[in-house]
Amino acid sequence: MADMGWKARTDMGNDASVVAGIARWRAAFVTVFVCLLAVKLVLAATLQPLGDEAFYWQESRHLAWGYSDLPPLTAWLIRIGESIAGHGAWGMRWPFLLLGSGLPWVLVAFGRRAFDECAGWQAGLLCMCLPLAGSLGVVALPDVPLTVAGAAAMLALLRAMDENRLRDWLLLGAALAVCWMSHYRAAMYLVAGLLLFLFAARGRAQWARGGFWLAMLIAALGLIPIVVSNWQLRGAGLAFQLIERNPWHFHADTLVQPLEQAVTCTPLLYVSLLWALWCCWRRRREGGPWDVMTWLSLTFLIVYFVAGLFADDQRFRVHWPLPGYLPLLAALPVLLRDAVRKHWRMFTVAGAVLALLAQIAGLGYLGLAASPVASRWLGAARAFPTSFIGWKESADVARTQLTSQPAVLVADNFMMAAELDFQFNGQRVVYSLDSPLNVKYGRAPQLALWGLDEAALRRSQSGNQVLLVVDEHALAEIEPVGIASV
Repeated sequence: MADMGWKARTDMGNDASVVAGIARWRAAFVTVFVCLLAVKLVLAATLQPLGDEAFYWQESRHLAWGYSDLPPLTAWLIRIGESIAGHGAWGMRWPFLLLGSGLPWVLVAFGRRAFDECAGWQAGLLCMCLPLAGSLGVVALPDVPLTVAGAAAMLALLRAMDENRLRDWLLLGAALAVCWMSHYRAAMYLVAGLLLFLFAARGRAQWARGGFWLAMLIAALGLIPIVVSNWQLRGAGLAFQLIERNPWHFHADTLVQPLEQAVTCTPLLYVSLLWALWCCWRRRREGGPWDVMTWLSLTFLIVYFVAGLFADDQRFRVHWPLPGYLPLLAALPVLLRDAVRKHWRMFTVAGAVLALLAQIAGLGYLGLAASPVASRWLGAARAFPTSFIGWKESADVARTQLTSQPAVLVADNFMMAAELDFQFNGQRVVYSLDSPLNVKYGRAPQLALWGLDEAALRRSQSGNQVLLVVDEHALAEIEPVGIASV
């Protein structure tokens, strides 16, 4: 009887310890989440629009089934944001900030479903430490809905494979449809699922489930805007994404991709995530959740690496593998509990701390760009990406010039045109010259459709004076701003 009493007290003590541990991790998660959200709120409201953001804003002024560069969801979200909060950086970005701030909570739910509540809070905390994941939503980019919807699809798949409930299959289909409406890279989620359903025993069992086919039917609805817009634009979107932006020949310089990822994730955390992937691979035959985590992560990390050796290497792409890291963030805390060598725990903790510090430093750097004084200093010192600064100042100069001498407003490329249009709140027509940048970023067909390209300028404004605003950083040869005639 004495032994039984001691055992009961021990079990109660263990339960209390577990509850206390969960409470501490939950408190840490909420604290970091609130602090991070406060910083992101300030940045989203004050940071000047990126050139791409400004163009997405232009697309929101011309609602359609899709555009020459993207499916429609980004433009639709911007339109909703400004309809509620008015024109400006905040009105454009708040829907993306809301979505991006939901990603850590999806990871909490994923970790809890895969393992336990403690792992869930730890996964959410690691998600906020990972620079690209933690900063998601500060700017209005298609990767925000794509990543969040993709994470929701991973969670729904995990649940559906375990319990085969209709609501989980419906969530999976809806999440994949949102992915398709966000970006063409949604195809990678289908590739990951296909590999899982081909090479994992549990995956192969899903082919016989009606819920799976219902989910695929719902997901296919997200392709409707892509099909319609490509029909309207004569395949411009598909041509850009699959052919024009990709050389499709081997370029050895892209072998540095793992180094780029190590810098992006921060080196120690990157090594820890690769170790977690290796552990998941070794345990994939144990069934759920290891099989799901293995194939989802492996697809994004390996396929993107291989494709990157032959595909586009001229544009920013280090964010492409981000979805592959998310399941590993949930697996890592559990793997560390079972790790024989305790140095892996210290290594990962140090990596998470350094990643969080890098996150803070990166957000602080963006904060400098949001400050008018600091942005001028950074711009003069060439210490900051030009796509973040100088747009408002350019518009102010143009506004002054146009007040003294009315003219047709023309920019030397689509990005400058979009930024001027944003600063003038769409109250003035802004044309774009036929810059190589317009082709490089797949925006030339869209400008032609809107009647804002060089051909439309010559056709409708022939003989009129124009004010040409030049982006000196986009040209090899710097040209002055001035008045000219078409």
